[in-house]
Amino acid sequence: MNRLNLSLSVLAASAALAAAGSARASVTVIGGGLAEACSHAAMHGASSYRDEQVCTSALDTEFLSPRDRAGTYVNRGIMKLRRMEWDGAMKDLNMALRYKPDLGEIYVNRGAVFIAEHRYSDGLADLNKGISLGVEEPEKAYYNRALAYEGLDDVKSAYFDYQKALEIAPNWAAPKQELTRFHVTRRE
Repeated sequence: MNRLNLSLSVLAASAALAAAGSARASVTVIGGGLAEACSHAAMHGASSYRDEQVCTSALDTEFLSPRDRAGTYVNRGIMKLRRMEWDGAMKDLNMALRYKPDLGEIYVNRGAVFIAEHRYSDGLADLNKGISLGVEEPEKAYYNRALAYEGLDDVKSAYFDYQKALEIAPNWAAPKQELTRFHVTRRE
């Protein structure tokens, strides 16, 4: 019987986990207006207070469907997450849940906040929910779940999720880089 044996130095794993940034899953909002501008900004890595204000203005002034309102909260939350404003990001993501509790991206991003706060079990639960609901960029969910598994010292599960992220997005450097830290041997 072949068994997969994975080893990863605890010190190396801790250092990499602390340095690794979790991936964020933005939500596409279409139809023009401020909400779409907020969506575009979040998708392209924006995190400035000016960009956040576009999202806030969309929430305050535009008539939005429940999905677009939830997406705008997610996108504003991502901007806060990028600035490491965990509480503000979590508040926005929780508001998004009120409007569209079946939107997987909400859970993926809440999982990223939990990981940043070293609340790996909570992050894992949200990431599993996000994956089960489906997301536009599943590779980010698997990458974040790998980070949560590493935080819980489940090296084998982390390895497989980094592999899954790379399988979905073969040109994405982040999972490739993480996988270089693993040493894989087969035991019989």
